[in-house]
Order: sequence, then C-alpha cells, then structure tokens
Amino acid sequence: MTDVPRPYVADAPAKRPTSEELRARIPGWGADLDPKDRPSYPKERFDPGATGAHWDFPERQEEFYTREKSIEHGILPPVYGTVAPLHGVSGLIRRTAYAKFSEARLAHWLLLIAGDRVDAFGAHAKSILAGKPDNPVTETGLPAERAGSRGGDRADRSHTWIDPILVAGPWLVAGWLGLRAIRGILGSR
Repeated sequence: MTDVPRPYVADAPAKRPTSEELRARIPGWGADLDPKDRPSYPKERFDPGATGAHWDFPERQEEFYTREKSIEHGILPPVYGTVAPLHGVSGLIRRTAYAKFSEARLAHWLLLIAGDRVDAFGAHAKSILAGKPDNPVTETGLPAERAGSRGGDRADRSHTWIDPILVAGPWLVAGWLGLRAIRGILGSR
C-alpha cells in the first residue's frame, strides 16, 4: 500500500517530508528558498520610499449611481469602470445576479448571460424601430470569412459550415415568429 498516493487512502496522513528530503527526491526543489536566488525578492520588501507609494488606501472614486458588486466583496475597489451603467430589464437581471448569487454559482453567470441577451435583443429592436436595422451578414464578417481573410490553414476551418446557421438562425426564427404574430393579429380581425 506504500505505492498508493496519500490523497487516496483513508488513514492518517504521514509526517511532512523535510526540505532536505524533498530536495533529495525532487530535482530543483527549494531553488527559491534563499532570497538572494529569487528575482522578485527586492519587490517583496516593504519600502515605500523605493516604490513611490505614498498612501495606505487610495482616495475613493465618487459614486454617481449605485454600482453592482459581488457578494464576496465588502466594498467596491477605489477606482472602477463606469462605461456602461446598467439599464432596463437587462440591468434588473444583472443586479439580481450580483445581489443574490456568489460568483462561484452557475446561476450568477447564467443570469449575466441572460441579461446580455436581453440587452442585445433590445438593441436589435431599437435599431429596427429607428429604421436602420442591423445587417447580420456584413456585421458578423461572413463575407470576409468567405474570402479567406484570415488565411486558409486554420484549425477552426472544420466548423465554419455552422457559422451561418448560428448567425442567421436567430434572425430567421425571429422573422418567423414575427410573421406568425402578424398573421395572428390580422386573422383575429
């Protein structure tokens, strides 16, 4: 039973090997034990004069609106991005993900993806209502892909046949559902 690795047996763990035993068994073990042999050692010393650090905690960025943060973190970092504030239904979905679920939970990430999809749907609807609908063929780069703009010897060539289905599929389904809705409305009159 001595050849079975320790994590796979139920009895009490054996004593930890000493540095000398590890060095004898594993070539190169402990090469960085001596601070002189570590390239990062000067960085590990606390010397604010050498680094130019002059504060303990940076001044906090002013909050103009509530920001979402993971439940794992007590406070927001001192400085954070404010490029795209949450808005609408997608914002509610994302806020729920941050308020109720840990980043370690699948529900957190699925809600963030759902919020993204809702936001994308809203952007597509807004572009259609504005009279400037998206052009899914040219905006996804399919003509350039067909022309071979990224070279012919690519590993992902084997699945390029499915790209038009993935790009056009949602548009075709949305168009079909739209037609059914229009027919339903006109048929009920």
